[in-house]
Amino acid sequence: MPTKDHAAGAPLFMAVETDRSSTVTLTFEGQPLRAPAGATVAAALLLNGVTPFRATPVTSAPRAPYCMMGVCFECLVEIDGKPSRQACLTAVRDGMVIKRQQGASAIAIEEEVEA
Repeated sequence: MPTKDHAAGAPLFMAVETDRSSTVTLTFEGQPLRAPAGATVAAALLLNGVTPFRATPVTSAPRAPYCMMGVCFECLVEIDGKPSRQACLTAVRDGMVIKRQQGASAIAIEEEVEA
């Protein structure tokens, strides 16, 4: 049921005013994309119209970001050859290579949080 602030059929995500003069180029599934510097991978992919981000391991059901704060793990992607990266918590950088997450992969615990 739509709320007063969200009309039926309106997009759930929209770009806010940002400094578009500072952008980075990244690659998603072999296609070059431009994104605002400082954006998260999830925001960059959504701004470029990308969905889904991954497929579930059991049924291959498509998934895309849900919470955008690192809780739900629906935004998992492969970044620079490393699977199970949370797109909503990872900042874009120039030259980053991103692929859809296919199936299950262990989530690595890193000593440093990616910025």
